[in-house]
Amino acid sequence: MKVALVLDDSIDRPDGVQQYVRSLGSYLTSVGHEVHYLCSASESTDPFVHALSRTASVKFNGNGLTTPLPASRKVIRSLLEREMFDVIHVQTPHSPFLAGRVVEEARKLQARSVRIVATFLILPHSRFSALSTRALGKVLAKNLRKFDVISAVTEPAAEFAKASFGITDVPVIPIGVDVAAFQAAVHTPRPARAAGDTLVVAFLGRLVERKGVLELLEAVALLPGEILDRLDVRIGGRGPLMEDAENAVAQHGLRDVVSFEGFVSEEDKPQFMADADIAVFPALGGESFGIVLIEAMAAGSGVVLAGANPGYLSVIGDRAEVSVDARDTEAFASLLERLVEDSALRDEIHAEQQALVQEFDVNVVGERVLRELYGSN
Repeated sequence: MKVALVLDDSIDRPDGVQQYVRSLGSYLTSVGHEVHYLCSASESTDPFVHALSRTASVKFNGNGLTTPLPASRKVIRSLLEREMFDVIHVQTPHSPFLAGRVVEEARKLQARSVRIVATFLILPHSRFSALSTRALGKVLAKNLRKFDVISAVTEPAAEFAKASFGITDVPVIPIGVDVAAFQAAVHTPRPARAAGDTLVVAFLGRLVERKGVLELLEAVALLPGEILDRLDVRIGGRGPLMEDAENAVAQHGLRDVVSFEGFVSEEDKPQFMADADIAVFPALGGESFGIVLIEAMAAGSGVVLAGANPGYLSVIGDRAEVSVDARDTEAFASLLERLVEDSALRDEIHAEQQALVQEFDVNVVGERVLRELYGSN
């Protein structure tokens, strides 16, 4: 099959949607399909990457991102006539100015001979985000009727898709991660820990409010001195809360405990996660899935601890020791202390999470995408 993966943002950005698209595209290519990427502005020289629009920077759902300016229908139609895709797979919510136009022109050109599908990828972080998505759903109402199937990455995302887009049947197909590739990118396994050894607690993400970095630092500050003496807390990422995070570290006297590692590249990410005895992602909300949780498990983090938001809970499960409401500082600190002190519990959770991550391997998920979204036997 010839497949077009369509996203309104640039394929060059290292964000979750792009990671999902690249991982799925690599899988599809590996099993013999031809994959093209239709996106907004890109600096890629790959002939299978088609940049169809310039972009404008906006902030939505707590994230900085780019949105496409109106793409040329003539350019889109020329590409579609040349490639004659078998499947067009849109990442949604999508813009009427790029992905929406691709869908419209494809239906005009190929009618029902092309299968058009979508993956719904967001949960709102705020009332404004929720209302904005519902408003977009009304704008896209006619466009949405041109889709054969719209799936979502988790059950909470599916429920939001139904409410926002007015659709009734939304199958859930999770995001896949190339587990073997993450494992292969780890060059130095985390050493076995003896009683009393220093443990690495790692955070990785944008330093923005909804990712919970300040809540993590407040919880660390509540830990008893004998626990703090055993911790090496590493904060990976950049963002507008950097100064606030640094001030929190200074205020609580944590400079000997907490280090700021700055931006962690995709190449360095697996090792950064593998080094963590406890990988902490205390997001407060606005997470439809939590690809970072799967990546940390794939890299072999000792324990992956998630914020108790609906998207993350859909991935991490309901075991009490693997999630926490990061706003409850005392509960957060108590759980960290327990995980530090109980090596047997860490080992037990690690074994469970190493089994869980296999359910999200791209080979497993990719087969479902082919079968359930693309209609391929």
